[in-house]
Amino acid sequence: MDDVIIIGGNFADLAAALQLGRARRKVTVLDTNLQRNRFAGHSHGLLGHDHKPPLEILAEARQQLGRYPTISLINAQADRISGSIDNFFVHTSDGKSFGARRIILSYGIVDQMPNVPGFAEGWGTSIIPCPYCDGFEVADQHWGLIWSGPQSINQVRLFHDWTDRLTVFANGQDISPEIRADLANRHVPVVNDQIKEITNHGNHNATIKLDTGSDVTVDILFAHPRNRPSASLHDLLGLTTVNTPTGIVLKVDERRETNMPGIYAAGDLTNPGMPSVTTASWQGAMAGIFAQQSMLV
Repeated sequence: MDDVIIIGGNFADLAAALQLGRARRKVTVLDTNLQRNRFAGHSHGLLGHDHKPPLEILAEARQQLGRYPTISLINAQADRISGSIDNFFVHTSDGKSFGARRIILSYGIVDQMPNVPGFAEGWGTSIIPCPYCDGFEVADQHWGLIWSGPQSINQVRLFHDWTDRLTVFANGQDISPEIRADLANRHVPVVNDQIKEITNHGNHNATIKLDTGSDVTVDILFAHPRNRPSASLHDLLGLTTVNTPTGIVLKVDERRETNMPGIYAAGDLTNPGMPSVTTASWQGAMAGIFAQQSMLV
C-alpha cells in the first residue's frame, strides 16, 4: 500500500509528489494528461520558468521526479475512491485498484465555454482569463472584457495597471446604473450588443462580431467563463464544496484537508477565481507536506 495517491498530474500534483518523494514516502500519481493550461503557449510568473511553455515545464518536472525511487507516475483515470483514512482504495477506469493511507485530489477544473462561435478556438491565445499570466505581453494595447457579473468591476480596476484602453462587452448582462457611472468615470466604453461570433487573428488579436452587424477589434480579449471540477470524485465522496462567482471549488482547511479525514486537495480545484501556476505549486507542496505530517507516529 502507498502512503499517498495523488489524482491529477499538473503543477499542484507534481509539487505534492516532490515533497513526498523527498520525504521517502511511497506515492503514486494518477494522471490523464489533460492539463487545463495545455492551450497556453507560455506560462508566466513562475520564478525560474517565466515565459516557458507549460507543457515543457511539466515534462521537465516529471523528468526530475524520476530520481526519487518512491514516486510512480501512472497514466490512468481514477473513477472511484473507497475506504477511509489509512485504508483508501482508488479504482481506475481500466479496472485496477491502488491502495493508500492518504489521498490528494488535484484534478483541476474545466472551463465551460459559452456557445459563441470562435470562443473555444481562441481560448488560451486571443481570449484569456488572467492579466498576471499574460498582461505584460500586451500592456498598453486595446483590451476587451466580456462582462460576467458585478465582480467584473474588480477586473476593470485591476486592468488599469496594464492599460488605459479597455472596452467592456455587456453581452446581454445587466450592468447596474451605479457600475455604469463608475465605468464612465474611468473612461471605459460599454458595448451593449450581444456577441454573435469571435474571429481570432494570430496569437492575440480578436474581432468581436455583434448582433447589430458591427465589429470591434481588440488586441486581447479577457473572459471569465464559469468552470467546474474536471472529475466527480468529490461528489461521490460527499466532500464539501463552495459555490463561487466563477464555479464550484472544494472546501479545505488550513492544512489543505477536506471534510473527509485523510483526503487533501490543492490547485485550481480549491482556488476560487485566481488560477495561477505559482499558487497551485505552493498549494500542492503544502498538501504533500501536511499529508506526510499526518502519518507521523
